[in-house]
Amino acid sequence: TYSQMNNNKIRAADYDHGMTSAVLFSSPSFNDHCSPILEHCNFIAEGQISWGTFEDRFPNLFLEDVVSMQQKDIIFIADFSNPENLFHQFATIYSLPRYFAKSLTVVLPYFPTGTMERIDHEGQIATAMTLSRMLNAIPLSASGPTRLIIYDIHALQERFYFDNHVLPLLLSAIPAFKQVLQEYHDEEDIVIAFPDEGARKRFGDKFPEYSNIITCTKIRKGNQRIVDVKEGEPEGKHVFIVDDLVKTGGTLLQCKNRIFELGATKVSAFVTHPVFPQESFRRFSEEEDNRFSIFYTTDTVPNMAKQLDGLDPFSIIPVIGGNPLISTLIQLNNKENRRYYTKSKGGKNVNYR
Repeated sequence: TYSQMNNNKIRAADYDHGMTSAVLFSSPSFNDHCSPILEHCNFIAEGQISWGTFEDRFPNLFLEDVVSMQQKDIIFIADFSNPENLFHQFATIYSLPRYFAKSLTVVLPYFPTGTMERIDHEGQIATAMTLSRMLNAIPLSASGPTRLIIYDIHALQERFYFDNHVLPLLLSAIPAFKQVLQEYHDEEDIVIAFPDEGARKRFGDKFPEYSNIITCTKIRKGNQRIVDVKEGEPEGKHVFIVDDLVKTGGTLLQCKNRIFELGATKVSAFVTHPVFPQESFRRFSEEEDNRFSIFYTTDTVPNMAKQLDGLDPFSIIPVIGGNPLISTLIQLNNKENRRYYTKSKGGKNVNYR
């Protein structure tokens, strides 16, 4: 799988060795992803959390060696894909700035309530706003608001749900996917497809080098809503359907079937977040008619990624345990170093580099 490559491309020489340091914590499900980060970022130390529970199932948490956190840049990798673990993680995140942390960065790879960002009928609750409010309640650190890193949030306007206590940094896994296309599919006749107009608006501008873009859409036929191709030519092509997340996968399958009917030689897929509730991924691996040639996804939902790794036709692109997040943390550290070296002298800012 793709997860076996790429980490060796980041070297210690790729970043500045500054005087600042950081401490990395994570939810238990992301523990394995911390090793490559620590290996390639020698300005980061590993933090320890004891994740326990009392007899009544409420969390019994303990941060080890809190004195070492003082005046450090704290990084916490959160996994909100399971609602049962939210209270444990929020209790931990809220406590981190109170130990005199210089800054706090929360990496939330998958923003799970992103699809509930609007109200179509009175009485509906926009839980994307609710989760944003919970994140807005994170206390300020010594340097100010918390950085919040999210990959491929469902709707870009959700950045405005966050107030001045949180600075959202919205990143995408699409560059990592495009690198896979370049390294493994460069000689194939590739076409990018989107399962609906929302995905086209969200990701269409990230593929400027592809002139033949396929967009699927749902149309009403009698009492049914079926998926058809609105634009683009799949005939004789290897088509990659791209979306931000997959749950049951029904729309992806309808899109794939229609693209095959129009003459595609292969149909594959890439989604950033493999949610797959109730093991719905099995319909892609156990039912021959539902198989894609290859189904790329990432490690942003860690427990699901572990189930998919090595299971045909899935292939995991490392985002949290690979180059994308590592490179971002290095860039943020370099910026923090430059700000650290900027001194005030005679009323002017002097940058010591």
